[in-house]
Formats: sequence, C-alpha cells, structure tokens
Amino acid sequence: MPIPIPSQVKVEIEGSIVRVHGPKGVLEWSLPQDMAIVREDAQLVVQRPSDSGLHRSLHGLTRSLVANMVQGVSQGFEKSIEVSGVGYRVQKKGQGVSFQLGFSHPAEVVPPAGIEFVVEGTTRVKVMGINKELVGQVAARIRAIAPPDHYKGKGIRYTGEVVRLKAGKAGKVARKK
Repeated sequence: MPIPIPSQVKVEIEGSIVRVHGPKGVLEWSLPQDMAIVREDAQLVVQRPSDSGLHRSLHGLTRSLVANMVQGVSQGFEKSIEVSGVGYRVQKKGQGVSFQLGFSHPAEVVPPAGIEFVVEGTTRVKVMGINKELVGQVAARIRAIAPPDHYKGKGIRYTGEVVRLKAGKAGKVARKK
C-alpha cells in the first residue's frame, strides 16, 4: 500500500536512512537491512526482497513507521489524559506539568525534547509531538504515576478509557450472622 506524501512534506532517501521534513519538524529513521523505499510521483512504496515471513513482517513494520513519520511532521500526534478523583488536579509548571494526586508531594513531569504539554482546565492534559512512539511513551509514563483504581475509579486515565469498577467486599457482609 503506497504512502501518500502531502505537498508540504519533503522526503529524502539516502541508502538505508529515511529523512522526512515537514512544517512541524524533521524525523529520521534507519530502514531494516533488506527493505527498500522507492519514491513514485507523490507516493512512497516499500519493497521487500521475498515473501518469507520475516520479510513480510518487516515490510508492514517499515510501511507503518514511515507513514507515521509523514503524518507526524505534517499533522503531529496527541494523546489526551484526564485526572479523576477528589482533590486530584494538574497544573502547568514551566515546560512541564505538576500533578496533585493525594501523595505527600506533587508529582512533576518534565517533557523530553520534542514533546509539549497542553493543560486544559484542572483535570486534562494533552501530550503533543511529532514522534508517535515518544508521545505514547510519555503518556504511558504519566498514566503509570497513578493508574486508574478499579474500586474507587480515581487516578490517571486516557480520555475515553473505560474503567470497570469492581464490587469490593460486599460478599463478606452478606455472610455475617
């Protein structure tokens, strides 16, 4: 499946290095050993040497990663996180964010290079950047500070994530005579 290249994106292929320039930045990646990328008009086509299982899996991986690079430099990626719980809140602190999560101290997160935080209100944070892998990794690290509790429903979760609540110790009360 060919990868369409938007008009504002420039792709350079030098041997096994693919460099993608766009309005949001530049990404670079080294291709797996047997894969090749060919530019046809305004599209990129990934080619594999054979139909072996390894080459087919590398073909899909390569195509997906290069397509994510093109999308990242043209549109960018974002992951939205929400904080839920009584007294739980988030606020912008310089380049990073500070979470009040019921601990004795605030949990502060500093973004790595290429990542930006946007705080909406006191309970939502957007992790934004051009590298899809890095955006997901930073969002996962933030969520790991206080993952959603399955008994009370409080914690840090992705926007739209459904947390099924458990019943708790209701069975213990029913057995008591």
